[in-house]
Amino acid sequence: MKVMGITLLMMGCLMGFSLGLDILQGFDVSNALQNAVSPFRVMEVAELVVLSFLLFLFFGETAYEVIKKKRANK
Repeated sequence: MKVMGITLLMMGCLMGFSLGLDILQGFDVSNALQNAVSPFRVMEVAELVVLSFLLFLFFGETAYEVIKKKRANK
């Protein structure tokens, strides 16, 4: 659970930093958001499948650890 929290916190901080820099450069908020997600829009199908699989493994492992700890506490 800590790993997922740290990962999401880091992603949020980095996206906020990126958005802040874009806004300071004179972009409006909608363009800044488009710049933040543009790497995902140009991915090919195979790359999206691999990304989805890795995200599934990450969240699946985290969920498994949480369930395992709850069962051990009972």
